[in-house]
Amino acid sequence: MQYVMIKQAIEEQIESGLLAPRQKLPAERKLAESFNTTRVTLREALSLLEADGCIYREDRRGWFISPPALKYDLSQTRSFNEWVSMQYRTAQTELLSARSIVANKQASHLLKLQPFSDVYQLNRVRYLEQRPVAYVTNYACPQPFVGLLEHELNQSLTELYRQHYGIDFERVDCRVSTRALMGDVALALRATVGTPAIVVEKVHFNAQGEPIEGSVEFWRHDAIQIVSQVTL
Repeated sequence: MQYVMIKQAIEEQIESGLLAPRQKLPAERKLAESFNTTRVTLREALSLLEADGCIYREDRRGWFISPPALKYDLSQTRSFNEWVSMQYRTAQTELLSARSIVANKQASHLLKLQPFSDVYQLNRVRYLEQRPVAYVTNYACPQPFVGLLEHELNQSLTELYRQHYGIDFERVDCRVSTRALMGDVALALRATVGTPAIVVEKVHFNAQGEPIEGSVEFWRHDAIQIVSQVTL
């Protein structure tokens, strides 16, 4: 099958270092000509490479070689910035919106809220080496985080909770699933609609076992590698 041969040829160039991380591939038309094939066949090969996390697509910009994935241990409560720094990468967080809302379905489910409860909602985008890799919605209960919206919210929320509110989470529950990027989330991540994503839902608990903060993270699936260290 020609598309498998094309996939293998591009993989070999990535593994040999001829194609570097974040390097843009030639336009599909030019690639199809190089392999003496149709664009339909070429796209089958590119789709397989995307599914394997070897390449990613940016809307209206083309295909790029994926950098190494960020190792992400869900059993620990380190911040995004801490994980990135430990792996000698560079991080940035962009705040899109921050407001107090009447808890929606997602917030109520994560934090087990009563009807008509107030909750803080933050929408942010995380970057690795200036590439948007995750769209994160955080929900925080107002009582333990009074005045949260008055703070600089482009910083690490984990550090903000610890330093300003004296809160270190005692437990975190996580759920991982897969979904397609859609709408504003796809737009914020410069992805085409339908791009596969890893969805990480977290609920953080205080010392009394109460859920006080939760998040829903949509990650570019090639950008993270879920790991876990468990002591038996």
